[in-house]
Amino acid sequence: MPTFLLWSGNIRVLCRVRPHKDLTDQMGSGISSIITDVNDDTRLSIAYKGKEKSFELDKVFLPEATQEEVFMEIEPVVTSCINGYNVCIFAYGQTGSGKTYTMEGTADNPGMNLQSLRALYQEMEARKGLWSYEVTLSMVEIYNEVIRDLLSRDPQDKLDIKLNPDGSGQLHVPGLTSMEVKSFRHIKKLLALGRRNRATFCTNMNEHSSRSHALLTITITGREFNSGAITTGKLNLVDLAGSERVCKSGAEGERLKEAQNINKSLLALGEVIQALRAKQSHIPFRNSKLTYLLQDSLGKGNKTVMMVQVNDLTIEDKQHDSQATRISRKFSIEHGSLCCPQCTWRSQVSPLEENIGETVCSLNFAQRVCKVELGPASRKIDTASAKAEI
Repeated sequence: MPTFLLWSGNIRVLCRVRPHKDLTDQMGSGISSIITDVNDDTRLSIAYKGKEKSFELDKVFLPEATQEEVFMEIEPVVTSCINGYNVCIFAYGQTGSGKTYTMEGTADNPGMNLQSLRALYQEMEARKGLWSYEVTLSMVEIYNEVIRDLLSRDPQDKLDIKLNPDGSGQLHVPGLTSMEVKSFRHIKKLLALGRRNRATFCTNMNEHSSRSHALLTITITGREFNSGAITTGKLNLVDLAGSERVCKSGAEGERLKEAQNINKSLLALGEVIQALRAKQSHIPFRNSKLTYLLQDSLGKGNKTVMMVQVNDLTIEDKQHDSQATRISRKFSIEHGSLCCPQCTWRSQVSPLEENIGETVCSLNFAQRVCKVELGPASRKIDTASAKAEI
């Protein structure tokens, strides 16, 4: 089992470096690069105009890492939802950094979504005869702070989040399609339907996916035959919109509205992280549709993994000797801001400098998330029903 999953209480942060594109012709001796340490897979540095900013996370995947290698790191926490835990895996990073590839993948290289569901069904099959399970699945998209049901017959319908009328304090989305699934093959068909419905409302799927959040939610209710105990776990798999700032996008009109709403929801996520880190009594989940939907998977007692995606422009494996200076984890971040003050954009910078700046901001946020302590995860298990039947 990956050692980072054995540590209790914190949000785990994994970084995946996307293989570089054909950018060598743009690079010179003064161009920044991502620097990794082949002897320590938790460290990453960004060289930017002669200065080096260092980060320490839970795991750094180099560009050559496969989808299978990445999934192996999160598989134990994914399958723990079968035991009654709430789990959230979310991909964060700028447009083009590989978030959707990591989460959805391709037909030949399936991402975390499909691999997670396959692992869940394999685990449930292994427990056959001891447990029975009911699995439901829903898919939503949040675009311009509007929730759309990707499994609905009419995905144009706008949905909202309400408190459950049963007085439990739990949230629900009235009208949201929640499909009971019987097999892994059925799930693959539902995922394909969700992708088709999402693509129906855009002219460029790649651009659209960078401007909307996609949430895949799997709820698993298990019943142990011997004791009658009932467990309920939930897995949220989230592909977040691109994290560029409005000042970089140069957006106007509808694009400006999109950028502002993305900024609002990602800032709300940052505020939730800040509040959790500070152990505040009030966590501002309601500041955006995204954080409100994820309330039961981001808060205390849950298991959360952040996949921060960064672009590899000039990857350089850096050999550090035993006397290498420990990477400092001190940094300055404005309250409610995803970036450090040093990341403020000048009016004119090159595209490559902008790319590096966005990478630094993503890693600043990731390092901030890495310090959040949620406390031990709590299992949702009902033994009262079992006792009542005895």
